[in-house]
Amino acid sequence: MKTAVIGASGYAGGELLRLLAIHPHFEVTVVSAYSNAGEQVTSVHPQLQSYAGREFVTADSIDFTAIELVFLALPHGESAALISKLPSHLKIVDLGADYRLENPAQWEKYYGGQHAGSWVYGLPELVGQREAIKKESKVANPGCYATSISLGIAPAISVIDSSDIVVVAASGTTGAGRSAKINLIGSEVMGSLSSYKFGGVHQHIPEIEQALSTVAKKQAKISFTPILAPMPRGILATITAKLTHPITTQQAHDLYSKHYASEFFVDLLPLGEMPKTSAVTGSNKVQIQVAVDEHTNRLVVSVAIDNLGKGAAGQAIQNANLICGLSDVTGLALDGIGA
Repeated sequence: MKTAVIGASGYAGGELLRLLAIHPHFEVTVVSAYSNAGEQVTSVHPQLQSYAGREFVTADSIDFTAIELVFLALPHGESAALISKLPSHLKIVDLGADYRLENPAQWEKYYGGQHAGSWVYGLPELVGQREAIKKESKVANPGCYATSISLGIAPAISVIDSSDIVVVAASGTTGAGRSAKINLIGSEVMGSLSSYKFGGVHQHIPEIEQALSTVAKKQAKISFTPILAPMPRGILATITAKLTHPITTQQAHDLYSKHYASEFFVDLLPLGEMPKTSAVTGSNKVQIQVAVDEHTNRLVVSVAIDNLGKGAAGQAIQNANLICGLSDVTGLALDGIGA
């Protein structure tokens, strides 16, 4: 399929190009980046030598009648303006937030501006979601934190108080995008941890609550504290929730094992092993471990993903596979790089 990647100069766009270079069915025919138009792809992504000699182009120069599949890796709020100009035949995966939220009031509160509407939510491992995605041609790719947290707690939704979910999660600096910011330069980040968007204001909160409320069939609420970690990529989320009745760690592990038994991209680790961000780097994998804190009667879940993989580009390709009638795993059967 003739494929365009728009917003390809960013970190998620670069990861899309890397993964698509080995995809057996998606052929990248257009690489677009507005501010870098006319520049060589390898001048921005020197690791992508399979794109040597190719240049970024502007989106308005693309003949979309010759394209079948589009990935949008644009800043939040920019996808909708472009999509309104695109032909209706296109299959589209939007890595931005523009079409994730169903509630216009939540969009206005957490993002601002006019709500563009909502598309099918592209988290295939949620119950019933894979079949829903297959029926659509346009998918809203989930946020990176939302992916790790939703997958981390969804299997336990029947045994927890869904109104009392607490999350602390650390992310690598690529999660903040590629634009220059003083607080993200190496001298500021190395050897330091800091919370940000502190006090329940992070934009992924309504997205997570929306996904979990759908699973729980009642309102879910989370208290979420994000942390900036001194590493380029990866997310490690620690999730706790009050149990509605006592269970053991083994019972919790069995619950998760049954829930994700057929999911290729979710690895529930054996008891005693802990998720590591380095173990999933470069992959579309999710690592999960669970325990029960008997002292407080709370479930504790640890989740690791690559924020550019399952949290962005890998998941986008997984969703594109589904709307194009392919297996989830096509082009993505990659283990993590490791330490």
